[in-house]
Amino acid sequence: MQDENHEEQLLEAIDYHKLPRHIAIIMDGNGRWAVERGLPRKEGHRQGMETIKEIVRNCNKLHIEVLTLFAFSTENWQRPKWEVNYLMSLPEKYFNSDLPELIEKNIRVKLIGEHEGLPGRVQKAVLDGVEKTKENTGMILNFAMNYGSRSEILQAVNNIIIDVTQNKIKSKIDENIFSNYLYTAGLTDPDLLIRTSGEIRISNFLLWQLAYSEFWFTNVYWPDFKVIHLLEAIFDYQQRKRRFGKIDS
Repeated sequence: MQDENHEEQLLEAIDYHKLPRHIAIIMDGNGRWAVERGLPRKEGHRQGMETIKEIVRNCNKLHIEVLTLFAFSTENWQRPKWEVNYLMSLPEKYFNSDLPELIEKNIRVKLIGEHEGLPGRVQKAVLDGVEKTKENTGMILNFAMNYGSRSEILQAVNNIIIDVTQNKIKSKIDENIFSNYLYTAGLTDPDLLIRTSGEIRISNFLLWQLAYSEFWFTNVYWPDFKVIHLLEAIFDYQQRKRRFGKIDS
């Protein structure tokens, strides 16, 4: 009951004219959530997928323009093979169950990362979601899979070098040009980054794009992350002054 009252208070306190346009989330703590409950780690990942569903629905209700979820990093391949295999099964399960709802809710799916390195069935499931929602005009649900920001930046640099040598770029490289060579080309940079589980780092995630994002960290593990925590993050974000290097007038 206390949580319900707090959630209602937050819903009333939030300024709906100053919502973050783009929220990025590092979904951390699935394994620890399971271990602390005497459960297999895969149960934490399964429950984490349920949290994704809830947060996607509520971000859509709030009319957030872009939600980027760090689903699988290039470093995650170093985990035990059984765990990687289980993680690779989740996108297929998610889209098999939730794609009709995403279509109905006018949500557009995007994918960033080296998707060619994903198993065939995972590529098919996610790219099918991308294809079937490409005409949708509502919230963008952006999955970062097999994603590493340093690799993204290096790939952008190499592609720029190729285009310069082929005379496709004739002007000085500025931030706008560089941004258009990143996976996130066409998207606004995140206004708010959320990381769960108590870790206070960004783990090779959107290094360029997070330059002026507001960070919000919580000790709550991702499977326990609820709409009340999302609202707390948004409310806290709205209390901050975003100066972008300037000073208050």
